[in-house]
Amino acid sequence: MSAESFAPLMFAGLVIILLIGFPVAFSLSALGLLCGLIAVEMGWFPVAFLGNLPLNLMGILSNDLLLAIPFFTLMGAILEKCGLAEDLLDSMGQLFGPLRGGLGYSIIIVGFILGAITGTVAGQVIAMAMISLPVMMRYGYNMRYATGVLAASGTITQLVPPSLVLVVMADQLGRSVGDMYKGAWGPSVLQVLLFAAYTFALTRIRPTHLPALPPEARTLEGWALWGKCLRGIVPSAVLIFAVLGSMGGLPGISTAICTPTEAGAMGAVGAMLLAAMRGRLQWALVSGAMAGTMRITAMVVFILIGSRVFSLVFQGVDGGKWVEHLLTGLPGGQTGFLIVINIFIFLLAFFLDFFEIAFIILPMIGPVADKMGIDLIWFGVMICVNMQTSFMHPPFGFALFYLRGISDTMFKNGALPAKVESKDIYLGSIPFIVLQLVLVAIVIAFPQTVTAFLDKKVVYDLDKVEIPMTTSDRAAPDTQQSIEDLFKSAEQPASAPK
Repeated sequence: MSAESFAPLMFAGLVIILLIGFPVAFSLSALGLLCGLIAVEMGWFPVAFLGNLPLNLMGILSNDLLLAIPFFTLMGAILEKCGLAEDLLDSMGQLFGPLRGGLGYSIIIVGFILGAITGTVAGQVIAMAMISLPVMMRYGYNMRYATGVLAASGTITQLVPPSLVLVVMADQLGRSVGDMYKGAWGPSVLQVLLFAAYTFALTRIRPTHLPALPPEARTLEGWALWGKCLRGIVPSAVLIFAVLGSMGGLPGISTAICTPTEAGAMGAVGAMLLAAMRGRLQWALVSGAMAGTMRITAMVVFILIGSRVFSLVFQGVDGGKWVEHLLTGLPGGQTGFLIVINIFIFLLAFFLDFFEIAFIILPMIGPVADKMGIDLIWFGVMICVNMQTSFMHPPFGFALFYLRGISDTMFKNGALPAKVESKDIYLGSIPFIVLQLVLVAIVIAFPQTVTAFLDKKVVYDLDKVEIPMTTSDRAAPDTQQSIEDLFKSAEQPASAPK
């Protein structure tokens, strides 16, 4: 066996271990260390090479950028428990209620707003399902549409800044978090428009599937309704602007006054203030949010450690060169590369979480994309759009699991008039998966959907640079004559002291 053939075997072992279902962090570490011992025994690299592993792990723990993850997670955990989702859904449902599909529009818009301030799929799907699913069933909404729009609107949070996925993407690709956030705004808005367009089309094709709310269900109108909408939207908009604007994550803002970590800390404090304004800031809420933040942060760190162990050994046996030769040799150049990568990511999303894809796969394909001249901000946002489907894939999508669990609980408690079948949840997700893939195609075909929101790069032509020089009116002294005078003065004997 040679080192050239060992890299493909390592990759095949990685796929097999991931399919087994054992925790990814420990599987990666075990596979990496085992392959490292084999490589040392075969003489492909010395034992001293593995001495870089502690340095790599310390690099993870000392990475200031990753500190943004617990802060943004804490911000989202507090906001999802403070009743903001309930008020937004109630007011938006009343606002769009007279329209056919009005509840669907309200779920999509509230999903977008909550995605920009919470960043967690689980809490968003559960909160919206608890509030909206009983109402949609009561007024005769099609069950497959209802479950599909709830799950899909919850996954918007993975693309809308300040998404944790985008923080990880920026770290792995070596790009600014602020630029990654700016680039994600275009696809985020497009996704909302695609979901809304699909809802509108259904109201025209099958109007009985998405009825309007009857007049007796609309308890608010006029200024009272608009006041309730604004009480939920304005504080959320202020928090979004403060967090993203301070780190240069909004289009049109090119100067950052905070690092992502500082912006995340400010967001966590802002979330506590919003909870206090709503009278929900209690120790039970804060302690539960901190416990959830601790679990997510620990999971991320352990996955990152495992991926770093595997990556070090994989690079040691020239796995990076093997991946580069494999992908750059694809027909079609950049287009062929992007098609293959997106199909590969889409298939992996059936089995892997977005963190696992970002930490394991992205370090392999990111350098190849960079060498092919692909803008890494655009590349990262495109991969993030694709990775959203990992929450929607039947039968392993986490958003579908969350929806399945909360619907069963609500049926047992009597909150739902009928049991939600798994078949309806899975079939309802398919149209929205197709819409997410359509968005991937749009981002590939029109890179401006991402790059238009980025700051324009200033390019200097070094051949045309002119450096003006001012000349003195007095002629410059003769250099050669000055040197001769210096030597003459040195040859003269020093005068005797008096």
